[in-house]
Amino acid sequence: MLSTAHHADVVIIGAGIAGLSAAHQLTSAGVNVSVLEAGPRAGGRMATEEVDGFRLDHLGPLLSTSYPELRTTPGLEGLVLRNFAPGVLVHSEGRQYRTDVRHTRSARGALKAARALASAPRPPMGGPIDQARLGAALARLATTPASRILARPEQTALAALSSRGLPSRTVNGFLRPLLTALLSDPGLTTSSRCADLVLRAYAGGRLCVPSGGSATLPDLLAAALPPGTVRTGVHVTAADITSVRTKEHGELGCRSLLLATGAGAAAELLPGLRVPSFHPVTVLHHTAPAPPPTGAALLLDADRSGPVAHTCVMSEVDPSRAPDGRTLITSTVLGTPPPDLDRSARAHLAALYRTSTDDWELLAAHHDPEAVPAMPPPHDLRRPVRLLAGLYVCGDHRDTSTVQGALFSGRRAAHAILGDLGIRSGSDVEAGLSEAA
Repeated sequence: MLSTAHHADVVIIGAGIAGLSAAHQLTSAGVNVSVLEAGPRAGGRMATEEVDGFRLDHLGPLLSTSYPELRTTPGLEGLVLRNFAPGVLVHSEGRQYRTDVRHTRSARGALKAARALASAPRPPMGGPIDQARLGAALARLATTPASRILARPEQTALAALSSRGLPSRTVNGFLRPLLTALLSDPGLTTSSRCADLVLRAYAGGRLCVPSGGSATLPDLLAAALPPGTVRTGVHVTAADITSVRTKEHGELGCRSLLLATGAGAAAELLPGLRVPSFHPVTVLHHTAPAPPPTGAALLLDADRSGPVAHTCVMSEVDPSRAPDGRTLITSTVLGTPPPDLDRSARAHLAALYRTSTDDWELLAAHHDPEAVPAMPPPHDLRRPVRLLAGLYVCGDHRDTSTVQGALFSGRRAAHAILGDLGIRSGSDVEAGLSEAA
């Protein structure tokens, strides 16, 4: 039980992955930490519920194996990632095209691919020469230092696509639907620098999801902290640098306060804190008598002919999310969902998968109007996490609106706290700045 006699060096409000990441950095340095979470469990938006043996994500962001924070954050040593099939499937003009430009990331590979594809049907991203140029462009981006990307002129991601020197067919048939999925931004109003960092992560790794659901990631972080560090069901009503008042347990003293909630909740406790706009996201989960024949591929809609931006047979990507012999199809709708969501989504999914969806069953639909903080230009990739000595804030709204950005934001905040407490950090946070995406 919390009480007025209890004292922590640092109180962290919010047990999402940013707050949990910061807690690990602080406890590793010997700092006493209390993480207070209003919800019944840690994880914030990265929640997974069980329905009839299925594990269904509320949000389920796409991850990349190239995210360094997934490898370096303490507590994530046991994280298992399930990869999508290489490349993506693109639905365009009533057909599906498998797009994998990974093998074209060198001049020799690009030429070989161009020759091999010379007699293939013309896919939505262009002919074999166009695909070779796209592969070479991604190869260059994968090896471009982030510092050079951050020095580029900033505009919207949509405007920047036209300046890449690639045919419009390649841009609209591949890059635009891919970036829409990675950024959860159907209008591609995101800063071109942020878009390039996300595309760089894609070019350098594989798309993936955590085994067992997105909640696995915060569950691992919370379980690896000292017992009693994370306290759920605690509602904070007021906070300042030296104390936190809770609805259930009164006042808790501290030396430093870290707000690790969403941007809106943080602004309620700290009036004046800027709240960004958001990209709404709706995640649909269906089960079907048999899986569509797409395997573990991510399927994108290049035509934007319906509400679904991307979809996959999740039980093929991560079999642990469905009971044996059952099929789980997970689809993402961006923006404001239509009033007849399930009907219009099924009609769209029937076209995307080229199969009847009449006998598909809707297991769950989760809508979050504040799922992804928007990053329009100009966007500060290093928004301050230190407001003043003793008061800090972190989250995906302080870096990039990705899992990588949230984890890194927590590490930045912990580094600032340790500096103000006069404790040397065992790791050089600034050395990792170039890798945040």
